[in-house]
Amino acid sequence: MKALLLDLLEKETDPFQKRNIAREYLQARILLSLHDHYAFSNWAFLGGTSLRFLYQLPRYSEDLDFSLTQAGDDARFLAILRSVKGDLEAEAYQVTVKAREQKTVAAAFIKFPGLLYEAKISPHADEVFAVKLEIDTNPPEGAHCETTVIRRFAMMSLRHYDKASLFAGKLHAVLSRPYAKGRDLYDLSWYLADRTWPAPNMALLRNALRQTCWTGPELTDANWRGIVATHLQDIDWVRSRQDVLPFLARRQDLAFVEREILMGLLLG
Repeated sequence: MKALLLDLLEKETDPFQKRNIAREYLQARILLSLHDHYAFSNWAFLGGTSLRFLYQLPRYSEDLDFSLTQAGDDARFLAILRSVKGDLEAEAYQVTVKAREQKTVAAAFIKFPGLLYEAKISPHADEVFAVKLEIDTNPPEGAHCETTVIRRFAMMSLRHYDKASLFAGKLHAVLSRPYAKGRDLYDLSWYLADRTWPAPNMALLRNALRQTCWTGPELTDANWRGIVATHLQDIDWVRSRQDVLPFLARRQDLAFVEREILMGLLLG
């Protein structure tokens, strides 16, 4: 409910976190609507937001990322978005949706005009707050999915990539982006710090890299750590830390986006 969100924001004293809390609440509300309209019959949740909702990743995330569980167009994409919009409007949100479904990655921005002003986060009445939703309609083969019931402002059942497949997706992001993203590096530290986390789904990772025209050596269980370490040698660490800082639940965790830390976790 919108009233609950406004109450949560009023109680938060740290202005650094107000936007993150607002975004996360809206993400949860959108996920609940997707659940209610059976999106997860052939959608799988993945990416940084899934790590936070499912495994308590201590950083906030901007987008809701999904993959079809089988490649092909999802004819329900626009219909589901209309249903989500209707659910939110029924709770007194002002909502607009801008969608694009022609490309391999279908995307939508679910926008909330005036919400930040109403919540006294922004002094600008015309500022628009948005949650981006993306779904890969031609995912690489090899992912494994699970279903988990979570409680995040409401109870919902989410179909998602399993731990090994989520890890593979993060390594693909680290290796394939044209520039280093601090959020990826923080997440990589978080993965590697958990010695019980499964090894990456190597079949999925190799297939994903082929899709994005990877020109490096083929990754294996034996060499992936060294290849990732080499890839990280020359990145801009200052820029990377600036990227992730606004999303950290604890600003002190910025210390883990450091070359020495990641190299130790990868190769130590």
